[in-house]
Amino acid sequence: MNRHIIIPAIAGDGTLYPVEKMEAHVKGLLHLAVSVFVFDGDRLLIQRRAAAKYHCGGQWANTCCSHPHWEESLEACAERRLDEELGFTLPLMRHQTVEYAASVGEGLSEHERVTLFSAQVDSKSLEIVPDPDEVDAVRWITPEDLHQEVSAAPQDFTPWFQIYLQRFPGLKFD
Repeated sequence: MNRHIIIPAIAGDGTLYPVEKMEAHVKGLLHLAVSVFVFDGDRLLIQRRAAAKYHCGGQWANTCCSHPHWEESLEACAERRLDEELGFTLPLMRHQTVEYAASVGEGLSEHERVTLFSAQVDSKSLEIVPDPDEVDAVRWITPEDLHQEVSAAPQDFTPWFQIYLQRFPGLKFD
């Protein structure tokens, strides 16, 4: 995995400036990100991050998350990472942007301004081909079952995914 990616960080005046991704996580700099949620009806496709990921390895997260490269659009980033991580593309609907900060272990933190994207699909017709360097497992889950699992074993889920579940309990955006 290339950890030396340049991403857009956000200055105090709201302007964007380029920063190395790991520097943003070490220093807790506010930066841009995307989160994708793929649904089949009310069931959400979730992924368990590969154990070797630089943070939160082995934890469950929403369908896909990433950072746009410097000068890459949020839409292009969401589409690119869905394909890179899970091996498929879908038409994505853009939703609101949220901000959060969370420790992700190993002395790293996320301080992100995240634009949410979603898609609806018939899971029977979706071929999922996870990249093993990115994803250990995928599965479909209802919001109710997801809340029960997070309550029973929060350590199994990424901090940002838990934040999304608190802010959007039914996983409905806008």
